[in-house]
Amino acid sequence: MRLSLRFIIPLVVTLAALAYGVTPLVNQLTLRWFVRDLDIRANLVANTVQEPLEDLIKASNRSRMSQFFARITRDERLFAMGFCPSAQDRPVQTPTMPPEIRCADLEQFSGPSGHLIESARGPVLVSVRPLVTETAPEGKLVLVHDMSFIARRSAETREYLFYFFVALGLIVSLITVVIAQLSWRGWVQGLRALLRGEGLFRPSNKPDAPELQPVASDLRALIRDLEAEHRARDEEQLAWTPDTLRAILHRDLRGQELLVVSNREPYIHVKQGLGVAVQRPASGVVTALEPIMRACSGTWIAHGSGSADREVVDQHDRVEVPEDHPAYQLRRVWLSPEEEEGYYYGFSNEGLWPLCHVAHVRPTFRSSDWKAYLKVNRVFARAVAKEASSPDPIVLVQDYHFALLPRMVHEMLPTATIITFWHIPWPNPEAFAICPWREELVDGLLGSSILGFHTQFHCNNFVDTVDRLLEARVDREAFTVSYAGKLTAVKRYPISIQWPPAGALVDQPVAESDEEIREQHQLPTTHAIGVGVDRLDYTKGIEERFRAVERLLELHPEWIGRFSFIQIAAPTRARIGQYREYEGRVRALADAINQRFGGTSHPPIVLRIEHLDPQEVYRYYRAADLCVVSSLHDGMNLVAKEFVSARDDERGVLILSQFTGAARELSEAIIINPYDIDECAAALHFGLTMPAREQRARMRLMRGLVQEFNVYRWAGRMLIDAAGMRRRGRLLEPAVALKPAIQSFDMASER
Repeated sequence: MRLSLRFIIPLVVTLAALAYGVTPLVNQLTLRWFVRDLDIRANLVANTVQEPLEDLIKASNRSRMSQFFARITRDERLFAMGFCPSAQDRPVQTPTMPPEIRCADLEQFSGPSGHLIESARGPVLVSVRPLVTETAPEGKLVLVHDMSFIARRSAETREYLFYFFVALGLIVSLITVVIAQLSWRGWVQGLRALLRGEGLFRPSNKPDAPELQPVASDLRALIRDLEAEHRARDEEQLAWTPDTLRAILHRDLRGQELLVVSNREPYIHVKQGLGVAVQRPASGVVTALEPIMRACSGTWIAHGSGSADREVVDQHDRVEVPEDHPAYQLRRVWLSPEEEEGYYYGFSNEGLWPLCHVAHVRPTFRSSDWKAYLKVNRVFARAVAKEASSPDPIVLVQDYHFALLPRMVHEMLPTATIITFWHIPWPNPEAFAICPWREELVDGLLGSSILGFHTQFHCNNFVDTVDRLLEARVDREAFTVSYAGKLTAVKRYPISIQWPPAGALVDQPVAESDEEIREQHQLPTTHAIGVGVDRLDYTKGIEERFRAVERLLELHPEWIGRFSFIQIAAPTRARIGQYREYEGRVRALADAINQRFGGTSHPPIVLRIEHLDPQEVYRYYRAADLCVVSSLHDGMNLVAKEFVSARDDERGVLILSQFTGAARELSEAIIINPYDIDECAAALHFGLTMPAREQRARMRLMRGLVQEFNVYRWAGRMLIDAAGMRRRGRLLEPAVALKPAIQSFDMASER
């Protein structure tokens, strides 16, 4: 107890001194606040009484003025009131006016703030306000406020402050006593154990219990996993970079190998003259995943579709990429023309793509395409099993081309952690039921450990589809599906892009990019530029945005010859009839608009149907006054985020379809319904006339969001969830192994 008093007494003395020093400060602050409030009140009273007082002064009715002042001073805080005319006339005042206040001495009370004086009735605050009128003699209005209530409130404040410090001292003293007692007992017990030689000079007398060793081992594993969970939560607060991803992979996932499976490869080798050129495909999947593979290494398994792809691979069909700074391996899978026709062009893009996008194109399902889809998924599953150097790799399966792959990989590698990400929308159960092989597709996806979508809306649709089609146990609170003895977590992972952008994309100053694009298209410096960057796909709403440009020129003809919209459309799936027809319609619509409004040398629509490398695309982003993303239905659409990341000058306007996942994040964009042509035209005019200050405010907010929720965070959250799932699986596995040990321990106890 004496030891505790050594802490308590100095603490009490310190708190008492602090209370003694704080009390005058509180009194001064309280007085200052009340003086300011009463001064504001004096202004209000003076402004309120000016008109009626002006009439009374003009009528020279002193008795009515006295009655008027008496009614006003019935307020408990307004002690007295008077009027001192500028002439030497007698003042009009209430009987309560202190004798210390005289009209001849009002100069000492003049100023914006009141003045405190001591009167026979106690402290009062004197406020003098000039009264200037056009028709009546000028004078000064004197307001005297009673300040005695401040003393009462200051006393109450001091009393509350005293009780507060007493309570604080008691609480801190109690905590100090408890901690001191516990610390003292711990030291005493440790010293006694040391004197007895326990654990230091001689081994413990207690016999070992080998039956408990598995339990102790599992407890230690549990502690390690809990620490890892805590680190994962802390990771959410850090900046997401390639180093963060590598740390997660090598620490929480103990350096497990990473395999990515997608149809589209990140680098395509094509024959060009006598040599080989490398192309980067226009794909959101590649845009998102390529920085991840650079950060984490691993192997990317994809379909080799380039004309020179076979020439650059080794004997195991692998090639290190990127060519200038190899960071990971690309494993190419070869498909016959018949397999590619049925699996990719047929079932994937004539069936699943229009089915999931609800883009007013009727999906086509053929049994021959389904057989090719099934066969190609098996080919890729065998490639995954062959590339895996461990029995439990992390496999990232990408998109609708491989709905059957997760179940197949799970059967070949039962301990693998399979993360499937569905990059396109998932329709409602009624729409998905159109597919003849709906149960097989859902069964394949449920072979995943984690199944990810862009938005919660798509997660809800998938869970509803499972509930409708399969005999599975669905937990809508945890968003998990238990099916065929396997638990699948259904989660929302909004995909994003690399931040900061690669240096080669934004090294060129905005002014130079703007100058080059204008020179390339022969546009003057005052000419406004809009840009759209898409694959030539009917889901992207290219026709709709062209019609919006046409409507803009109809409603605002001042933009004719002063605005051009440059549409970059990468050719895609030209072997499918719907895409060939769509390209024809887009070309015809662009020509018709240019003929109608092309009276000048600057056409309103500039259509470039060709593949551009990322550096050139970013030049257009940085030169454009606005960017239009008018998708009719989309999963996320990374063009919107690329445009935002490209504008380090914090200029430019983003016009974004409400039917994209990006619209749920980039709320500072101009959100449109692409089917409403008048609304889209109004958005174009609003964007073209938006002040630079508002552009900067909007772009700054969007850039901050893309910076925080970048592609490394997208991948990191999936890897963290995968690590947590693997840890929980390890904790459940020893439960069966513990039963023999527990039974053995029970038998030993009985003996």
